[in-house]
Amino acid sequence: MGRFGGFVVGVIAASLVLGNLFVTSADAGPVESPRCAVTSGREPQRAQPEQVGLDSDLLHEAMAFAAERNRRNVQVFRHNCLIAEGLTNDRTDDVAWNIWSATKSIVSLLAGIAWDQGNLDLDAPIGRYLPAGLGSNEHRSITVANLLTESSGLQVGVLTEGITGVIPIDPHSAVQALGMPLIDPPGTVFGYSQRAVDLLAYVVELAVAEPLQQFAHRELFAPLGIMRSDYYWARDRAGNTYGYAHLMIPPKDFAKLGLLVSNEGQWGARQIVSDNYLRQARTPSTSNPCYGYLFWIGPGCGQNADFLPADAYSMSGLGLQNVFVIPSLDLTVIWTGVFGNVSSQGPAGVATNTRELPHEFFRKVFDAFDTPPMPDPGPYVEQPARLDARAYVDLDILAAAFGIGPAAYPDCTVFACLNYPLAPPFRDIPPGCVVVGCLGSDPRTPGIR
Repeated sequence: MGRFGGFVVGVIAASLVLGNLFVTSADAGPVESPRCAVTSGREPQRAQPEQVGLDSDLLHEAMAFAAERNRRNVQVFRHNCLIAEGLTNDRTDDVAWNIWSATKSIVSLLAGIAWDQGNLDLDAPIGRYLPAGLGSNEHRSITVANLLTESSGLQVGVLTEGITGVIPIDPHSAVQALGMPLIDPPGTVFGYSQRAVDLLAYVVELAVAEPLQQFAHRELFAPLGIMRSDYYWARDRAGNTYGYAHLMIPPKDFAKLGLLVSNEGQWGARQIVSDNYLRQARTPSTSNPCYGYLFWIGPGCGQNADFLPADAYSMSGLGLQNVFVIPSLDLTVIWTGVFGNVSSQGPAGVATNTRELPHEFFRKVFDAFDTPPMPDPGPYVEQPARLDARAYVDLDILAAAFGIGPAAYPDCTVFACLNYPLAPPFRDIPPGCVVVGCLGSDPRTPGIR
C-alpha cells in the first residue's frame, strides 16, 4: 500500500472514530447532575458542588458566614447529595440539640402517618378521641385540623405556655390546654399556641392507641435509621410527650427528617408519610396564608427569606433551628445554632426580625449557583420591631399551672391533676440534658459520640 496509502487509511480510520465519538456525544445529550439516594446509615451520600451546578469556593464562603453567625451545624443538600457542611459540624453532628418549635412539624408528620393508617380523622372533633368528660363541649368541638393549623381559638401566651415545660413542672399539658379560654371560634383566627400542639400530640397518641414516642420511633424514626439512643423527647409529669418543642436530636438525624419531607415522604422504597398528606401540610390555611399543617409556607413567612422561590417551606424553631426546603431547586438546608441574626433594634429586633440571617445566607448560596436561581435582592432591610408582649406573656396561663385563675383546669395543679400519677419535676430528664441540648459522657445521655 505504501506510506501514502497507509496514511490515507489512518486518516479515514481516525475520522470514523472521531465521527463515532461525536455521534455518541450528541446522542447522549447534556451530562446530568447526579442524584443521590437517601440512606438510613450514619453518613449521607455526597457530591461535589460543581457536580450539581454550584461553585465550591462561593459555597464555602456561605458556610464561613454561617459559622460567624452562631450556626453550629449547617448541611446543604442538592438532589439528596450533601454538598456543603458547616465549619463546626465535626463537633456538633452527633450532639442531641433542642430543635424547639421545629418539633411541631415532627408532630405533623406523626399526625399524617396516623391519618394514612386510618386511625386519625383530620376533620373530626377532638372529642372523638378524648376520654369521656375531659374538656368542655366547646373545647371538644375543636377539630384535629384546627390544631394542625394553629387555629384552635385558644388563648395564647407563647412564653408563659412554654416556661412550665422548660422548668419543668407541667402536670398534664393536654389537660392544661383544655383549661385555656377559647377567645375565637375554632378555625377562624391564627394563634401560635404551644398548648394546642401539646393537645394534638395527646390526641394522636389516643388515636393510635399507644404511647406517642413508641409510635414515632417505629413508624418514623427507626425506618430513617434514627436510633432510640440518639434523641431525647421531653414529657410532662403525667408522661405526655410535648408537641410544641423539646425534641433533642442530633443534626444528622434532623437532616434525615428534612430529606424525608423534601422527598414527598418517601424513604428509599418505603412511603413513610403519604405525599397526599404532605401536599395538604404545605397548603396555606384559611386562617394564615403563611401556615399549613405546622409548617411555614412560602417566602417571607416565619423565618423564610422573603426572596425565596414561591414553593419554599420550612420547619422553624426558636433561635433559628430550621429545615428549609425549596422543591423547585431540589435544595434542602438544615441548620441549628443560637440565633445569630443581627439587628439594630436590640433584643426586640433579634426576637422579631429573624429573617435577616436566612436572607443574607441564601443570598450567598444563590450566588454560588452557576446560574443564580433568583435575582440578588440586596442586603436585608430591617423592619421596625413589632413585639407585642401580650402575645408572649400571659400571667393567667402561668398561674393556671398552679390551679389559679381563668385558664386553670379544675382539679389540675402542679401538685395533683385529676387522677393522673405525676412524676416529680426533672424526673424525666436524662443526665447531661439541659434546655438547649444533651452533653456529657453519661451513657444514659442521648448522643452518638
